[in-house]
Amino acid sequence: MPYTTPKSSMQHQRRPVAGCAGQAKSPRAATAGNCTAHPVPEAVARHHEHVVGSNQCCSAVVQTISAPVQTVWSVVRRFDNPQAYKHFVKSCHVIVGGGEVGSLREVRLVSGLPAATSTERLEILDDERHVLSFRIVGGEHRLANYRSVTTLHAAAAAGGGTVVVESYVVDVPQGNTREDTRVFVDTIVKCNLQSLARIAENLANHAAAGGGVCPNSP
Repeated sequence: MPYTTPKSSMQHQRRPVAGCAGQAKSPRAATAGNCTAHPVPEAVARHHEHVVGSNQCCSAVVQTISAPVQTVWSVVRRFDNPQAYKHFVKSCHVIVGGGEVGSLREVRLVSGLPAATSTERLEILDDERHVLSFRIVGGEHRLANYRSVTTLHAAAAAGGGTVVVESYVVDVPQGNTREDTRVFVDTIVKCNLQSLARIAENLANHAAAGGGVCPNSP
């Protein structure tokens, strides 16, 4: 079944990863940091280098958030609670581990997507460098060999804030084109990051107002 882009009020803005547009004759590396509109430190860009096979595509989405890195990271790092900001996740249960690298979670997705469940393994959780990566290892969906990397770093612009970069690599399902796959996945990622921005900015504003920990925090 071809992908249908999820309905969303946001305007989709895709930033394709350099070197991913054409068909690869052999696996190769692609760097997300080379094609973003925001300056990405070299140390951050290295996390978004993906080896892309002949039947795969990859891309990256960038979101600037008006909140401190630690505030944003407090939401992102919760491998057990992706539904805190991912609208298309209905529920999540950690089935192996306690949230450390190697843990597995079973995610149930909302109706309307060409998927029902996803089993995901935590690959990287770096609290010092603010890096999280997971890989889909099972479930009822069409995102075979999907791997996502999310990094956070302080924005260089005046006023501070956080720049979030989320990149991924995934197989192109039979019956779909690379463009179909990129548009579908990018739309979901962009929607998630916009939701993350709203939540983190609300948390930061609440803390700045002297409210301490927001009661709606993850």
